[in-house]
Amino acid sequence: MYTLTAEVSFEETIKKSLFICHAASVETVEQAMNFFQQHNQADATHNCWAFKLKDNYRFNDDGEPGGTAGRPILQAIEGQDLVNVAVLVIRYFGGIKLGTGGLVRAYGGCAAKCLQLAEKNKIIPMTKVICSAEFSEMAMLKSRLMQPGVALLTEDFNDHGVTWTLSIPDTELSTLEQLYINLTRGKGSWSV
Repeated sequence: MYTLTAEVSFEETIKKSLFICHAASVETVEQAMNFFQQHNQADATHNCWAFKLKDNYRFNDDGEPGGTAGRPILQAIEGQDLVNVAVLVIRYFGGIKLGTGGLVRAYGGCAAKCLQLAEKNKIIPMTKVICSAEFSEMAMLKSRLMQPGVALLTEDFNDHGVTWTLSIPDTELSTLEQLYINLTRGKGSWSV
């Protein structure tokens, strides 16, 4: 999965209709709706949009025939394996009707071209883990657990040692958990 690193725009004219596309990275439904509101053109014929979050998606045809605008925009997002992305396609009608197939191609194609221009970041699923170590094991454990991609979020010292909160890539989670169990001889606490 990928997301956008910065906002991107694209425009093209199809049979005298001007299509303007804006896309950006968003984290919540509220951010997506704010993005659409900020870029909405009141004088445009249609302001069609779609967004996809990790666990939610929505689209709107804004008066175009059902399924001819919002869904193709969403399919353009999904086709490029993107999440946490909002895409708005604005249409200024040029006097020539495109038909349902033409609308699907125009909205989906404009969104896809815009997203192709965007710089993207790969999303690495992470899991937060809380684990502890005694003072005598602390240096050795820390050096072994802090592999590329692992982030130390907190380090809290107590009378017996330290408690760490780590952010670990999901692909490394079981390997590091087994390493932790082996190094602490099963005495340490590891909770996801």
